[in-house]
Amino acid sequence: MSFVSRLKSLEINGFKSFSKKGSLTFTSPITSIVGPNGSGKSNVAESFRFVLGEQSLKSMRGKKGEDLIFNGGKDSARANRASVKVVFDNTNRMFNMDFDEISIERVVHRDGVNEYFINGTLVRLKDVVELLAYANIGSSGHHIISQGEADRLLSAQPKDRREMIEDALGLKVYQYKKQESEKKLEKTGNHIKEIESLRREIAPHIKFLKKQVEKIEKAVVLRQELVGMYKEYFARENHYIKMEKARLSNEKKAPQEELEKLHQELVHHKSILDEAKANLGQSSSMSGLLSLEQEMRDTRAKKDSCTREIGRLEGEISYLKRVIDKKIKESENHIDVQSTKQVYLKDVELIQKDIDVKATVALEAIDGIGDHANASPEQRLAYVKQSIQDIHERISSFVNYHKESDHVEKPQNSTETEEAEIKRISEEMKTLEEKLRTFSEEELKQSERYTQIKVDIDKERDKNVESEKAVLVIMSKQNELHSHIETVKAKEERLRVEEEEFKSEIQEAHMLVGRDAVDYENAEVDFSVVEDRHAQVDRRRAVEKSKIRLEEMGGGGGDDIVREYKDAEERDIFLAKELQDLITSSESLKLLIDELNQKLSELFKDGISKINKEFGKFFGLMFGGGTAELKLIKEIKRKKKKGDLEDDSGDLSVALAEELDGDEPAEEGIEINVSLPHKRIKGLTMLSGGERALTSIALLFAMSQVNPPPFVILDETDAALDEANSRKYGDMIEALSKHSQLILITHNRETMSRAGVIYGVTMGGEGYSKLLSIAFDEAVAVAK
Repeated sequence: MSFVSRLKSLEINGFKSFSKKGSLTFTSPITSIVGPNGSGKSNVAESFRFVLGEQSLKSMRGKKGEDLIFNGGKDSARANRASVKVVFDNTNRMFNMDFDEISIERVVHRDGVNEYFINGTLVRLKDVVELLAYANIGSSGHHIISQGEADRLLSAQPKDRREMIEDALGLKVYQYKKQESEKKLEKTGNHIKEIESLRREIAPHIKFLKKQVEKIEKAVVLRQELVGMYKEYFARENHYIKMEKARLSNEKKAPQEELEKLHQELVHHKSILDEAKANLGQSSSMSGLLSLEQEMRDTRAKKDSCTREIGRLEGEISYLKRVIDKKIKESENHIDVQSTKQVYLKDVELIQKDIDVKATVALEAIDGIGDHANASPEQRLAYVKQSIQDIHERISSFVNYHKESDHVEKPQNSTETEEAEIKRISEEMKTLEEKLRTFSEEELKQSERYTQIKVDIDKERDKNVESEKAVLVIMSKQNELHSHIETVKAKEERLRVEEEEFKSEIQEAHMLVGRDAVDYENAEVDFSVVEDRHAQVDRRRAVEKSKIRLEEMGGGGGDDIVREYKDAEERDIFLAKELQDLITSSESLKLLIDELNQKLSELFKDGISKINKEFGKFFGLMFGGGTAELKLIKEIKRKKKKGDLEDDSGDLSVALAEELDGDEPAEEGIEINVSLPHKRIKGLTMLSGGERALTSIALLFAMSQVNPPPFVILDETDAALDEANSRKYGDMIEALSKHSQLILITHNRETMSRAGVIYGVTMGGEGYSKLLSIAFDEAVAVAK
């Protein structure tokens, strides 16, 4: 069978002692790496650990990331980065990728940043680990045995030893799946707790919102009822306003048309009257009437003047007579004071009467009544002024007279002067009375003439009586019609106010319950049934009551609350579904973990059986007999408490004075039982160093035979072997190379002789490692 190289090449650049780029090509089943101590051979094995994702710096003999980067030499500057790239052949799809060649590269920088590449694409460490686990390769394990680690399988604790064997059996992929499932299960459990917590948190809020929504739903029902009430109310109100407008318009139209007609008739009759008045003003009768009225006013004025003068003279005569009586009494030396006072009061009474007459006549002149009915304003004013002047003269004459009678000494017993004065005044009165009689006769004649002219004028006026009556009737009708129209206008104004209120109610309804309420045009209302306004008023009251109830409930517009409730309820439903999905997922993960545990257990037990078979064969080959086997055991550890002691082996001792809280779950481990030929040695602790080395090599080879990895790296695992055992070791290597590529770091000539390709590692005075390809004969010479 021809050899197929699974591991094709390794490229090192700046890693540890390799300052410059170095490449190793693996074309042989066994490749040996040789060189003096300190030349950097083990760095090749550690470069494999590095590129395959090892995270423990200790296993690569470092403390921090920059320890893996070349730190400079005598003539070489230190590097800023280190990189290692390994190339695998994937024609048989050893890796779960559809490429014939797989390259994995890792780069570390001095700031500690790591980068991973698969076929040149930047990936995560997780991606590298998953890819390698599929091919039964890891950064550590039985296939990479560093210097001094050959005894690791023997010295490990049973539990750790079990993990190494599981790794060798290729169970790592299942372990990885189990770990991922457990992580998912843990996350799922956390999510379940979070969702349950969220549901507990939002439950009171949902309950509160539900009550609010129920209240809002009631308000919505009330709102729909209110919308229906609004529609009927608005439809009837709109119908009422339209009908009232039409009715009032018709009610006003006929009176307006009649008014227009009456106006035309009134204009016609007034034109007739104006024409008649104009003709009457131009007639001779009217001119004579006006002239006669002036003559009558003049005659009346003269008559009044005579009357006033006669009254004045009568007062003087009366006064003179009293004076005469006074003198007669004085002459008799018996003055009656009381009589004098009575005479004085009598004069005052006469003057008062005269003044009352003149004042009455003056007032008639001012009012234009009595004899002054036809007098002009100028004539009446002149008469009033004359009357006031007469009153003033009468009062002045009375006052002056009594002053003289009190201070002027009069003849004691002479009355001749007074008698003569009385005579003279009497003659003057006769003349005035004659004039008064003449004026009265003239006034009578003028009055007769005036009456005749008036009769003539009235005869002319009778001709236009029908027009005057028509005017009066028209004006009366106009007043009635205007009153009726004003009443209609008042009704229209009230209707306008009602219409404004109607529009305001529409806006209010639109704001309160939305557009549906004002869409009353298509409302199904029976207008054939005639209703009075009381029914509409009752509807309005019902609407107002519903409005108040709706406003008390919050207006029925809690869309935000309903939306919030729906969102919260949907969220709760989603969370409940999510919770159920998580529970289902958790159950599925638990089932998967149980299945993985069962499969791991089955594969592990089957693997242990196979390893024991190969282990016994290799052990007998190495020791020339004897037995060796792996045994599955269970360790029960108690919980450590204060007061517990540990023995040298690390097991817990019996508690001194306190009770134990209980035992931890049992852990399965692997125990190695060996029996050497011709010796009573049963335990590993009694083996010598060489015997331990041979035992570990036998176990490593047995593990590799059961589940061969693509390659195995052994770093000086043959250092403790003698020549005879070295030959046995070489035979075992050749047998193992049929299943896995071997990379051997060795000083052993026997081991070198089994290699097809040998690489030499040297370090000169420059301070960095170099790779050399050495022929086999030269390698044997160097070994000698």
